[in-house]
Amino acid sequence: MALVGVDGAIAASDAEPVSLHLTADGGAEQDPAEWWDALAVAVRRMLASAGGARVAGICPTGQWSGTVALGGDGQPLHRAIIWMDSRGAPDVRRLVRGPLRVAGYDPRKLRTWVSRTGGAPGKSGKDPLAHILWLRRARPDVYRAAAVFLEPKDWLVHRLTGVRVATTDSIALHWVTDNRDLANVCYDDELLALAGIDPAKLPDLVAPSAVAGALTAWAASDLGLPAGIPVLAGSPDLHTAAVGSGAVDDFAAHLYVGTSDWIGCHVPFKKTDVVRNVATVPAAIPGRYLVVNEQESAGACLDYLADNLLIDAPADRATTYRRFDELAAAAPPGSGGALFLPWLNGERTPVEDAALRAGFFNLSVDTDRRHLVRAVFEGVAYNVRWLLAAVERLTGRRHDPITMVGGAARSGVWGQIFADVLDRHVRCAARPIDVNLRGAGLLGAHALGHLRLDDLAAAVPIDRVHEPDPATGTLHDGRFREFLAFHRANRRALRRLNR
Repeated sequence: MALVGVDGAIAASDAEPVSLHLTADGGAEQDPAEWWDALAVAVRRMLASAGGARVAGICPTGQWSGTVALGGDGQPLHRAIIWMDSRGAPDVRRLVRGPLRVAGYDPRKLRTWVSRTGGAPGKSGKDPLAHILWLRRARPDVYRAAAVFLEPKDWLVHRLTGVRVATTDSIALHWVTDNRDLANVCYDDELLALAGIDPAKLPDLVAPSAVAGALTAWAASDLGLPAGIPVLAGSPDLHTAAVGSGAVDDFAAHLYVGTSDWIGCHVPFKKTDVVRNVATVPAAIPGRYLVVNEQESAGACLDYLADNLLIDAPADRATTYRRFDELAAAAPPGSGGALFLPWLNGERTPVEDAALRAGFFNLSVDTDRRHLVRAVFEGVAYNVRWLLAAVERLTGRRHDPITMVGGAARSGVWGQIFADVLDRHVRCAARPIDVNLRGAGLLGAHALGHLRLDDLAAAVPIDRVHEPDPATGTLHDGRFREFLAFHRANRRALRRLNR
């Protein structure tokens, strides 16, 4: 969370860790009560450090593609199912198939979804629609008792105000809204029937800039804030990151690299590339769509490396990441031949395949930890190059420069690797780890009348710019071709191993 001035400047920020619960059957859950406790601790600490700042409004953001099942009393009936969870994959595959199939979809169903929503339910089972279908099958008691299913960001709005709403951007991955008219995004009866979800269990829809309600007395007491502060409906993390990067103009691209990564831009049109699993969805900015193209594992690959492969990795993550930078910088471009495939948790785009898995290839007796760390940096960048090609095909233009945000943007080594691998100028925004919070603050300042849309881009300072090194172009072109070839050669084996 952060205190963001009405000019977009971040006055203070704080964070508190929460637990992740993984299950052997593909489950990924977090406890909403723990979310709230962490928020309360961090907000109080942040307010104390800021010395009595006056809060004009609250604009929530949070992880997208999750599900909180609330009972009639407003309490969660189950831990939150988050974006990594794939247990609903069999339910979605049954939902989307038919007598005839194209890439696993009934063409008639696919046409209906794409024409109205801009996309279609992902067969990986990681969309909220899949979460709800899984609850209906595997936890029928929870499904029956649920009064409403909320995205994590929308649950936070409920916890702050007592109001149960979703925004026209947060609801998109339920695949039940007609998004063709951004001024009138609404639930669609045919899409609801296709999904098979009880519409009474879905929240009312409002614009991200709408005031959802006022901060309640009991929420204010927990947070150490005065009651009555206006709470905006807000936007999910992908949408606020796009704004917080400063890439708010049409076709201005941003790259977020954190635990996962994504690349995208705002566009003035609705469009879908079914083959590459890339689509536009309603953006947080009024009247605009956002290209969404996400990679499942990015910084998560470095965490995996630290936790499982580097025996002497420091316990402190910040120190670990600095050590990774030193090791990667000491290895040559191309990682001494080592190649890393970054699919620790399957993949969504530009291919959707939950069975894909990560791995190192082409290791030799000369490969050492310097090469392994740089290979992870480069492997994530090769996957982003794959994403970028799909985005540029959809938008019909070359995106250069690209603004980089997220924790990885603090790494000068990784920023230069992205510039070299992508052959693009990479602009690293200031305070990149706070990009979602800055974006939410900017959206809140605009909604409350303090900033014009035209002011948002200028409110984001740039720390540095990485220019692509032409000397590495041929090397990375060749390695990227091999990266794609490894995918083609191994995808069937991975499906057999992970069925």
